[in-house]
Amino acid sequence: MMAAVATAEASKPRPSASPAAVVASPAPSPPAPSPAASAPPAIAPGISLLPPGRAAAVETAVLAAMQRLGVPGLSAAVVRERELRWSAGFGLADVENAVPATIATVYRLASVSKPLTARLVLQLAEKARLDLDAPIQRYVASFPDKPWPITARQLLSHQSGIRNWTEEEFYNTRRYTSLEGALAPFRDDALVFEPGTSTQYTSYGYTLLGAAVEGAGGAPFMEQLRAGVLEPAGMESARDDDVLAIIPHRAEGYWRRKDGTLLNAPLTDTSNRLPGGGLVANVEDVARFASALQRGVLLKPETLRLAFAPQTVRGGRVTGYGLGWVLGRTGGRREVYHVGGQPQVSTVLYMVPETGMAVVVLADLEGVENQLLELARQVAGIVGF
Repeated sequence: MMAAVATAEASKPRPSASPAAVVASPAPSPPAPSPAASAPPAIAPGISLLPPGRAAAVETAVLAAMQRLGVPGLSAAVVRERELRWSAGFGLADVENAVPATIATVYRLASVSKPLTARLVLQLAEKARLDLDAPIQRYVASFPDKPWPITARQLLSHQSGIRNWTEEEFYNTRRYTSLEGALAPFRDDALVFEPGTSTQYTSYGYTLLGAAVEGAGGAPFMEQLRAGVLEPAGMESARDDDVLAIIPHRAEGYWRRKDGTLLNAPLTDTSNRLPGGGLVANVEDVARFASALQRGVLLKPETLRLAFAPQTVRGGRVTGYGLGWVLGRTGGRREVYHVGGQPQVSTVLYMVPETGMAVVVLADLEGVENQLLELARQVAGIVGF
């Protein structure tokens, strides 16, 4: 998710709102944590190839943001000149058991999963196995015809007209064993608008994209993702967010009441959103993805330019989306990024592609993704674009 997220109600946390192409202003900060939780978080260092002064400034910025937002645990990494240069963990990945957050801590990626799925779709397009502008039923024959055709390009850029989830679906506890089955909640629903005429953020659109990947590539989604993205990028910790699996170093997740009380996040099963929000990884692996992408390991240069190009709707209006990314400008520089927000986590992958800069922030507190995007921009400025 990318839009402002309301502070959770006392009785139950609320789902994140759909992201906007350009965030006009950050969401209000959560209330300050209780005094018992106000001690400065411990730091677990990882890679440190930045000048000492800049590394110290990054640590100071992260610690200040954590204190301000009441984040229990966080891991961050910096890619500079297309190489991983710095990483560290801060605070606690598991508050109840006092487990430190480190560079090995595995977090839900939430919607930061979408750029990985987009890379896989574009790889299939490079191989002429998937036509970005063909009706999606060519690859997912079971998906019902709608009044207008839907294409992979429209799904990538949130122009498909497919709805996003309801609150109940956001807190899904049902286990889906296939992407075909995960289409059931929305496959027969009417489109919100004619595809290509507007934009509305939809993680369900990426579930349909994942099913199209299976149809076009002739293998299960995760098998193709491992072969096409995870292994070439060196992402050893990245995998599907299986709530039943034993995943080493997996973080717990939290939310806060209005009064600042920290609570465990509710149980949710992300198998209804695997391609758009159902992956997990540690922070260095997400940074490796950014590095591999910018070094041309995952896509041809012309395909990457296509992914980072602003899309248009009918009539020529330019949107703030590319193919799998949100696009913007800051300080006169082009930025591409994605944030994620769902039960247990807030996440950010932020890049300045012209200079090979990337900042990754993964945190175990819900509802602060927009503030973490601002932190990522701040860290990029400290390190030097």
